[in-house]
Amino acid sequence: MGPFQVTDLAGGDIGWATRKRRAATRDPQARYVEVADRVCERGWFGQKTGRGFYLYPQGARVGQPDPEVLAIVDAERAKKGVTPRQFSADEIMRRYMAAMVNEGAKVVQEGIALRPLDVDVTFLSGYGFPRWRGGPMKWADMQGLDKVLADLREFEKEDPLFWKPAPLLEQLVAEGRNFDSLNKAA
Repeated sequence: MGPFQVTDLAGGDIGWATRKRRAATRDPQARYVEVADRVCERGWFGQKTGRGFYLYPQGARVGQPDPEVLAIVDAERAKKGVTPRQFSADEIMRRYMAAMVNEGAKVVQEGIALRPLDVDVTFLSGYGFPRWRGGPMKWADMQGLDKVLADLREFEKEDPLFWKPAPLLEQLVAEGRNFDSLNKAA
């Protein structure tokens, strides 16, 4: 299930209320996409209203594409001067994993998780991360932290705030270490 389907299942108004509460403290330099807000402003909260990111005719549980939502996306793109482009499956995976690993490194550095292994266990047991990959931190070790950091630095050129590499990741690469070395130390 994709993120827009999840939003429609949970109810778009839930996230909208949170976004409105946090608006005053949001970093003005952070990229913010208003599409979900525009959908909610129309009272389209997902399955419970018969319309959200998708249409749900006659109480259908599976959504159908909504041309009006696509028009909202196009209008928001035009406002911000965003030109749509294609992403390869490999680039989507690299971006997804780089973001996840970077956030995992921040969680470990901030002491929210004791060690990288705890991040992996959470993703494996709580979020359905593929077991055979070992979790995002183990995956990063298998790829090479230098490669993950190189991806982050490449993506950082587009959005320096979102893609800023975690200091812990930079430190581990500089020292020639990996996340597993922190599991043994804890």
